[in-house]
Amino acid sequence: MIKVHVETYGCSRNRADGEIMEAILLNAGYELVETPEKADYVVVNTCAVKDPTELKMVKRIKELLNSGKKVIATGCLVHVNPDAIDPRVSGILGVKSIDRIAEAINVAEGGGKLISVENWKERNPDKLELPRLWKPGVSFVVPISEGCLNACTYCATRFARGVLKSYKPELVVKWVKEALARGYREIILSSEDTGCYGFDIGMNLAKLLDEITAIEGDFRVRVGMMNPNHVLKFLDELVEAYENEKIYRFLHLPVQSGDDEVLRRMGRTYTTEEFEDIVRTFRRKVRDLNLNTDIIVGFPGETEEAFRNTVELVKRVRPDKINVSRYSPRPGTIAARWKQLPGWLVKERSRLLHRLRLGIAYEINKTYVGRTVEVLVHGEGKKGGVEGRTFNYKDIILDSGETGELIRAKVAWAGSTYLRGFLVED
Repeated sequence: MIKVHVETYGCSRNRADGEIMEAILLNAGYELVETPEKADYVVVNTCAVKDPTELKMVKRIKELLNSGKKVIATGCLVHVNPDAIDPRVSGILGVKSIDRIAEAINVAEGGGKLISVENWKERNPDKLELPRLWKPGVSFVVPISEGCLNACTYCATRFARGVLKSYKPELVVKWVKEALARGYREIILSSEDTGCYGFDIGMNLAKLLDEITAIEGDFRVRVGMMNPNHVLKFLDELVEAYENEKIYRFLHLPVQSGDDEVLRRMGRTYTTEEFEDIVRTFRRKVRDLNLNTDIIVGFPGETEEAFRNTVELVKRVRPDKINVSRYSPRPGTIAARWKQLPGWLVKERSRLLHRLRLGIAYEINKTYVGRTVEVLVHGEGKKGGVEGRTFNYKDIILDSGETGELIRAKVAWAGSTYLRGFLVED
């Protein structure tokens, strides 16, 4: 029997794609193995969001090929930079062709090479109609859509995922119910942009959340990243949906820059004031909101003043977490054609912002020390003890706790990236 290992990188959306391919392979009679060493074929489900990530993917594929493994390349890299894919691979599948994974290996076994990298206009299956491999755990990823409605000048992911395709709400609810019936306690709603979910089918994210939270059971929902320009269209409705206790008080709202001119050059169709309005509205209604945001430093045209504006916005808004990325030009994007900032300057700005965001995060997390909070236990922690997530999705390490249980814990210590605490007996 042919043995296959699926190696997935990147976002939770990719994780779901990997599980789809694993289920298809299993149903087709292939044996799944846990390590590449045991495999005849390794499926590399790539990410290409940033240049360093792309280089890592290219290196990994080469390593596997050089070790004698047959490789099927899939994921975003095959769209973003197909020339970077080693020609020795046994097959190439785009993100819209993952349902052909068993066929790709079958063709390779016959001496051929299946290359299926159709764009979203040519091939766009509803992935919630495809099978998934159920793995042990507390969390289950449910993709709610694929693609987006933005045209950011720096983003190459949209070349892979295409324009928004929202999945039917009844299918999303069906998958949530199935996951809960199988013992999962945490549902992760995933998409390139959850904020525009349903705009193409007469729905929106708030309505979907209402349908999900109406499902019986004691579970939690983590909502994935949403762009501000879409949230503005149904802000009050979304905030009301967030007031349900089943939804983590967690908001991932990327601002990308604190300067309106940089935002305009990025193709982000909102202002910093509109971003702050959203944050203020959420914080008024959702207590202890865990605000996460993303910022790109060193974008072409980012002046000293523009960077200072970003720093000032961070000081005003004080997000719980900031994902700071150094701008790197991506193939085929508009911004890649513009004059780039010196690498030393980008690093300097990144380090400054990184220090600032860690300081703010520590100050916020310190306010949790001494508090008793609800925690969903995830399992053995990488930092020792058991790991869990608080009611607002903060990472916490506990001395004990049963995996999958909702417990009460007292916070005893705070760092800039996680908390520590102990179980409180009722």
